[in-house]
Amino acid sequence: MCGVTDVAGRGAEISIEPVSDKRGRKAFVDLGRAFSDRLEHFVPQIRSEQIELVDPAKNPFFGHARVQLFIAMRSGQPVGRISAHIDELALAMPANQGFGPGTGFFGYFDAEDEAVARALLATAEGWLAGQGMQRVLGPISLSIWEEPGLLIRGQDHPPMMMMGHHPAHYAGWIEAAGYARAKTLYTYDLDITNGFGPLVQRLVQSGLRNERINVRRVDKSRWDQEVATILAILNDAWSDNWGFVPFTPAEVAYAGKKLRPIIHEELNMIAEVDGRPVAFMLTWPDANSALEKIKGKLFPFGWIHMLRWLRHPKGAGMRVPLMGVLKELHNTRMAGTLAFMMIEAIRIEAITKFQSTRGELGWVLEDNQGMVAIADTIRSTVNREYAIYERALG
Repeated sequence: MCGVTDVAGRGAEISIEPVSDKRGRKAFVDLGRAFSDRLEHFVPQIRSEQIELVDPAKNPFFGHARVQLFIAMRSGQPVGRISAHIDELALAMPANQGFGPGTGFFGYFDAEDEAVARALLATAEGWLAGQGMQRVLGPISLSIWEEPGLLIRGQDHPPMMMMGHHPAHYAGWIEAAGYARAKTLYTYDLDITNGFGPLVQRLVQSGLRNERINVRRVDKSRWDQEVATILAILNDAWSDNWGFVPFTPAEVAYAGKKLRPIIHEELNMIAEVDGRPVAFMLTWPDANSALEKIKGKLFPFGWIHMLRWLRHPKGAGMRVPLMGVLKELHNTRMAGTLAFMMIEAIRIEAITKFQSTRGELGWVLEDNQGMVAIADTIRSTVNREYAIYERALG
């Protein structure tokens, strides 16, 4: 435990307690849920799933990471939380891709006031420095593939699944502690009931006439093989992106198990050229619309509602969290053709089978020119903005 004087002058010392056991992890999650419950438009998530994400025995991220969770206390009451973590795979990445040697992270950031925020950030920085890190990035909770960034713009509407939702004042507290923005991430909102413009239609029709191209649905009857195919494309397609960290085999298996219940074959596509998989696009019905109704609680009867919703999520919004094309096709007409073919095929299925009207694309890196161009071409608009901050240590 480390004590930090309350600079806000409340007359009570802030103590930062490390989390070291199952009970502490549950308290850490419950504290985050209590903070989130205060936010307008927040959607409660399933508690057991949140606990699993911070459990070293269950989340394979811990297989290549060092993680320390902290809870802030004042006058015997919890008033904030933070994680400090080091991803060994991120340390091995080139520094010009955002991470690299000496880079640690903070995440799961919640604070009652600015004094607590300062104390938590200082504690995370101290732990990272003690582990030999020279730089800290955050918030990233915990993996870059989970919930990266702090919500800067978009608090006026509910988030889709696996998107963070934070109060606007957190940004000021982090910046006042000496952090500068390292990267901006966007999500794009799209009315999918409107057809796309002539350029997209020409590319789609051209692709349909090309006998080399086959855009097919994901086949859940051979799910493990399909997951391996998708993540192999992803690890190649995203390998030069800022913040990229490859999936490990254990994470591939974990992701496949977690995603299977929300996968509808009609909404997920793999594109092949000459019989070889070269691109994919994943689309998930927004489970937050169902979680909001059950307040994130599966028991005693929430699981019945969730099961019915999963079978046929009628009217749900659709989120596109991931898409990718092999690097060898980047900056080619073929890449654009495949992307728009998959988008159009999924759009039609979402409307006709699921009666959906809205889609969301992202997150998208601010400088990912290819994805930004696609988002602009299909006439989507930015609806949420996230920031990842950085600070030198020492």
